[in-house]
Amino acid sequence: MTTSHAALSVRGLCKNFGALTVAQSIDLDLQPGARLGLIGPNGAGKTSFVNLLTGMLRADAGTILLNGEEITGLKPEARVHRGLVRTHQINTLLLETSLRENLAIAVAERENFAWRLLRFTPQWRRCLAEGEAQLAAFGIADLAQHRVAELPYGQQRLLEIAIALVLKPRVLLLDEPAAGVPAAEAHAIHAALDKLPAEISILMIEHDMDVVFRFAREIAVLVQGRVLTTGTPQAIAADPQVRAVYLGRSAP
Repeated sequence: MTTSHAALSVRGLCKNFGALTVAQSIDLDLQPGARLGLIGPNGAGKTSFVNLLTGMLRADAGTILLNGEEITGLKPEARVHRGLVRTHQINTLLLETSLRENLAIAVAERENFAWRLLRFTPQWRRCLAEGEAQLAAFGIADLAQHRVAELPYGQQRLLEIAIALVLKPRVLLLDEPAAGVPAAEAHAIHAALDKLPAEISILMIEHDMDVVFRFAREIAVLVQGRVLTTGTPQAIAADPQVRAVYLGRSAP
Protein backbone atom coordinates (compact mmCIF):
# COMPACT_ATOMS: atom_id res chain seq x y z
CA MET A 1 0.00 0.00 0.00
CA THR A 2 1.47 3.36 -1.03
CA THR A 3 1.00 6.64 0.82
CA SER A 4 0.57 9.80 -1.17
CA HIS A 5 1.95 13.06 0.19
CA ALA A 6 1.32 16.66 -0.62
CA ALA A 7 4.22 17.98 -2.68
CA LEU A 8 4.62 20.72 -0.08
CA SER A 9 2.89 20.83 3.29
CA VAL A 10 3.12 23.68 5.80
CA ARG A 11 1.75 23.45 9.32
CA GLY A 12 1.68 26.13 12.01
CA LEU A 13 4.31 28.30 10.34
CA CYS A 14 5.05 31.40 12.41
CA LYS A 15 7.50 34.28 12.08
CA ASN A 16 7.79 37.55 13.99
CA PHE A 17 10.18 40.47 13.73
CA GLY A 18 9.68 41.99 17.15
CA ALA A 19 6.11 43.30 17.18
CA LEU A 20 5.69 42.71 13.45
CA THR A 21 4.11 39.35 12.58
CA VAL A 22 4.69 38.14 9.02
CA ALA A 23 3.40 34.56 9.44
CA GLN A 24 0.56 33.63 11.82
CA SER A 25 0.30 29.85 12.13
CA ILE A 26 0.05 29.28 8.37
CA ASP A 27 -1.31 25.93 7.17
CA LEU A 28 -1.09 25.27 3.44
CA ASP A 29 -0.83 22.23 1.16
CA LEU A 30 0.47 22.16 -2.39
CA GLN A 31 -0.65 19.00 -4.13
CA PRO A 32 1.38 17.16 -6.80
CA GLY A 33 1.06 19.02 -10.09
CA ALA A 34 -0.74 21.95 -8.42
CA ARG A 35 -1.00 25.41 -9.88
CA LEU A 36 -1.62 27.54 -6.80
CA GLY A 37 -1.70 31.33 -6.82
CA LEU A 38 -0.87 33.20 -3.61
CA ILE A 39 -2.35 36.69 -3.47
CA GLY A 40 -2.84 39.37 -0.86
CA PRO A 41 -2.46 43.10 -0.29
CA ASN A 42 0.93 44.76 0.06
CA GLY A 43 2.50 43.81 3.38
CA ALA A 44 0.44 40.62 3.71
CA GLY A 45 3.62 38.53 4.11
CA LYS A 46 3.72 36.79 0.71
CA THR A 47 7.44 37.18 0.01
CA SER A 48 8.26 36.48 3.67
CA PHE A 49 6.30 33.24 3.33
CA VAL A 50 8.36 32.20 0.30
CA ASN A 51 11.55 33.13 2.18
CA LEU A 52 10.42 30.87 5.03
CA LEU A 53 9.74 28.02 2.60
CA THR A 54 13.18 28.34 1.00
CA GLY A 55 15.10 28.77 4.25
CA MET A 56 16.13 32.37 3.62
CA LEU A 57 14.20 33.12 6.80
CA ARG A 58 14.10 30.79 9.80
CA ALA A 59 10.64 30.07 11.16
CA ASP A 60 9.93 30.70 14.84
CA ALA A 61 7.56 27.73 14.88
CA GLY A 62 5.92 25.24 12.54
CA THR A 63 6.97 22.56 10.08
CA ILE A 64 7.61 22.37 6.33
CA LEU A 65 7.40 19.02 4.56
CA LEU A 66 8.59 18.41 0.99
CA ASN A 67 7.05 15.24 -0.43
CA GLY A 68 6.50 13.98 3.10
CA GLU A 69 10.03 14.70 4.37
CA GLU A 70 10.65 17.49 6.85
CA ILE A 71 12.93 20.25 5.56
CA THR A 72 12.23 22.88 8.23
CA GLY A 73 15.81 22.95 9.52
CA LEU A 74 17.62 22.62 6.20
CA LYS A 75 19.74 25.37 4.66
CA PRO A 76 18.51 26.98 1.42
CA GLU A 77 20.96 25.11 -0.82
CA ALA A 78 19.95 21.78 0.73
CA ARG A 79 16.30 22.56 -0.01
CA VAL A 80 17.20 23.25 -3.64
CA HIS A 81 18.94 19.88 -3.88
CA ARG A 82 15.80 18.26 -2.45
CA GLY A 83 13.79 19.86 -5.25
CA LEU A 84 12.41 23.11 -3.80
CA VAL A 85 13.38 25.88 -6.24
CA ARG A 86 12.36 29.52 -6.54
CA THR A 87 12.57 32.49 -8.85
CA HIS A 88 12.90 35.99 -7.42
CA GLN A 89 10.79 39.13 -7.61
CA ILE A 90 13.95 40.93 -8.77
CA ASN A 91 16.11 38.65 -10.88
CA THR A 92 19.46 37.43 -9.58
CA LEU A 93 21.14 36.65 -12.90
CA LEU A 94 24.83 37.06 -13.73
CA LEU A 95 24.37 40.08 -15.96
CA GLU A 96 27.87 40.17 -17.50
CA THR A 97 27.83 36.46 -18.35
CA SER A 98 26.25 34.80 -21.39
CA LEU A 99 22.88 33.10 -21.26
CA ARG A 100 24.39 29.67 -21.91
CA GLU A 101 26.90 30.13 -19.11
CA ASN A 102 24.20 31.26 -16.66
CA LEU A 103 22.37 28.02 -17.36
CA ALA A 104 25.51 25.87 -17.40
CA ILE A 105 26.51 27.20 -13.97
CA ALA A 106 23.09 26.22 -12.62
CA VAL A 107 23.48 22.71 -14.08
CA ALA A 108 26.95 22.41 -12.55
CA GLU A 109 25.68 23.51 -9.14
CA ARG A 110 22.89 20.94 -9.37
CA GLU A 111 25.45 18.22 -10.09
CA ASN A 112 27.89 19.46 -7.40
CA PHE A 113 30.45 19.97 -10.16
CA ALA A 114 33.35 22.33 -9.34
CA TRP A 115 32.99 24.28 -12.57
CA ARG A 116 35.24 27.15 -11.46
CA LEU A 117 38.19 24.73 -11.29
CA LEU A 118 37.27 22.37 -14.10
CA ARG A 119 36.00 24.54 -16.93
CA PHE A 120 36.65 23.28 -20.47
CA THR A 121 36.42 19.66 -19.31
CA PRO A 122 33.91 17.21 -20.81
CA GLN A 123 31.70 17.69 -17.73
CA TRP A 124 31.56 21.45 -18.30
CA ARG A 125 30.73 20.91 -21.98
CA ARG A 126 27.83 18.72 -20.91
CA CYS A 127 26.62 21.51 -18.64
CA LEU A 128 26.78 23.94 -21.55
CA ALA A 129 24.93 21.51 -23.82
CA GLU A 130 22.12 21.06 -21.30
CA GLY A 131 21.89 24.82 -20.90
CA GLU A 132 21.64 25.30 -24.66
CA ALA A 133 18.89 22.68 -24.86
CA GLN A 134 16.90 24.55 -22.21
CA LEU A 135 17.33 27.81 -24.11
CA ALA A 136 16.01 26.08 -27.23
CA ALA A 137 12.97 24.86 -25.29
CA PHE A 138 12.25 28.48 -24.36
CA GLY A 139 12.74 29.69 -27.93
CA ILE A 140 15.79 31.84 -27.18
CA ALA A 141 18.62 29.58 -28.34
CA ASP A 142 19.77 32.26 -30.80
CA LEU A 143 20.66 34.45 -27.80
CA ALA A 144 22.90 31.84 -26.12
CA GLN A 145 26.12 33.83 -26.56
CA HIS A 146 24.65 37.20 -25.60
CA ARG A 147 25.41 38.80 -22.26
CA VAL A 148 22.36 38.82 -20.01
CA ALA A 149 22.71 42.59 -19.60
CA GLU A 150 21.99 42.99 -23.32
CA LEU A 151 18.55 41.37 -23.08
CA PRO A 152 15.19 43.09 -22.71
CA TYR A 153 13.86 42.59 -19.19
CA GLY A 154 11.15 40.17 -20.31
CA GLN A 155 13.77 37.82 -21.75
CA GLN A 156 15.79 38.08 -18.54
CA ARG A 157 12.71 36.85 -16.64
CA LEU A 158 12.38 33.99 -19.12
CA LEU A 159 16.01 33.06 -18.50
CA GLU A 160 15.41 32.96 -14.75
CA ILE A 161 12.54 30.50 -15.24
CA ALA A 162 14.77 28.41 -17.52
CA ILE A 163 17.47 28.33 -14.84
CA ALA A 164 14.91 27.21 -12.25
CA LEU A 165 13.91 24.32 -14.50
CA VAL A 166 17.46 22.99 -15.02
CA LEU A 167 17.66 22.67 -11.23
CA LYS A 168 15.06 19.88 -11.61
CA PRO A 169 12.43 21.22 -9.21
CA ARG A 170 9.72 19.08 -7.72
CA VAL A 171 8.17 22.24 -6.30
CA LEU A 172 8.69 25.61 -8.02
CA LEU A 173 8.01 28.91 -6.26
CA LEU A 174 7.47 31.78 -8.70
CA ASP A 175 7.83 35.17 -7.00
CA GLU A 176 6.11 37.64 -9.33
CA PRO A 177 7.43 36.20 -12.63
CA ALA A 178 5.87 39.03 -14.64
CA ALA A 179 7.00 41.87 -12.34
CA GLY A 180 8.49 44.76 -14.28
CA VAL A 181 7.91 43.13 -17.65
CA PRO A 182 6.50 45.56 -20.24
CA ALA A 183 3.09 44.61 -21.63
CA ALA A 184 4.60 44.06 -25.09
CA GLU A 185 6.86 41.31 -23.68
CA ALA A 186 4.43 39.73 -21.22
CA HIS A 187 3.03 37.24 -23.76
CA ALA A 188 6.35 35.36 -23.73
CA ILE A 189 6.13 34.97 -19.93
CA HIS A 190 2.55 33.74 -20.20
CA ALA A 191 3.53 31.20 -22.87
CA ALA A 192 6.44 29.94 -20.74
CA LEU A 193 4.19 29.52 -17.70
CA ASP A 194 1.66 27.58 -19.78
CA LYS A 195 4.40 25.16 -20.88
CA LEU A 196 5.86 24.38 -17.46
CA PRO A 197 5.96 20.60 -16.94
CA ALA A 198 2.70 19.28 -15.53
CA GLU A 199 4.43 17.14 -12.91
CA ILE A 200 6.00 20.16 -11.19
CA SER A 201 3.94 21.61 -8.34
CA ILE A 202 3.89 25.39 -8.61
CA LEU A 203 3.14 28.16 -6.13
CA MET A 204 2.98 31.59 -7.75
CA ILE A 205 2.98 34.96 -6.03
CA GLU A 206 1.80 37.65 -8.42
CA HIS A 207 0.23 41.10 -8.09
CA ASP A 208 -1.10 41.02 -11.66
CA MET A 209 -4.54 39.52 -11.25
CA ASP A 210 -4.81 38.74 -14.96
CA VAL A 211 -1.73 36.52 -14.66
CA VAL A 212 -2.95 34.83 -11.47
CA PHE A 213 -6.45 34.09 -12.71
CA ARG A 214 -5.09 32.89 -16.04
CA PHE A 215 -2.54 30.52 -14.50
CA ALA A 216 -3.88 29.24 -11.18
CA ARG A 217 -6.32 26.38 -10.66
CA GLU A 218 -6.55 27.28 -6.98
CA ILE A 219 -5.87 30.54 -5.14
CA ALA A 220 -4.89 31.19 -1.52
CA VAL A 221 -5.39 34.66 -0.04
CA LEU A 222 -2.87 35.83 2.55
CA VAL A 223 -3.81 38.73 4.84
CA GLN A 224 -1.66 39.98 7.72
CA GLY A 225 0.43 36.83 7.70
CA ARG A 226 -2.44 34.35 7.78
CA VAL A 227 -4.41 32.45 5.16
CA LEU A 228 -7.82 34.08 4.88
CA THR A 229 -9.28 31.56 2.44
CA THR A 230 -8.48 29.25 -0.46
CA GLY A 231 -10.59 28.25 -3.43
CA THR A 232 -10.98 28.16 -7.17
CA PRO A 233 -10.38 31.40 -9.08
CA GLN A 234 -14.13 31.74 -9.56
CA ALA A 235 -14.85 31.30 -5.85
CA ILE A 236 -12.12 33.74 -4.85
CA ALA A 237 -13.34 36.36 -7.32
CA ALA A 238 -16.85 36.11 -5.85
CA ASP A 239 -15.81 36.04 -2.18
CA PRO A 240 -16.93 39.26 -0.44
CA GLN A 241 -14.13 39.02 2.16
CA VAL A 242 -11.53 38.85 -0.59
CA ARG A 243 -13.08 41.73 -2.45
CA ALA A 244 -13.00 43.80 0.72
CA VAL A 245 -9.33 43.22 1.49
CA TYR A 246 -7.80 42.88 -1.95
CA LEU A 247 -9.71 42.70 -5.19
CA GLY A 248 -12.02 45.65 -4.75
CA ARG A 249 -15.68 45.73 -5.65
CA SER A 250 -15.62 44.13 -9.08
CA ALA A 251 -14.57 40.58 -9.86
CA PRO A 252 -11.94 40.11 -12.56
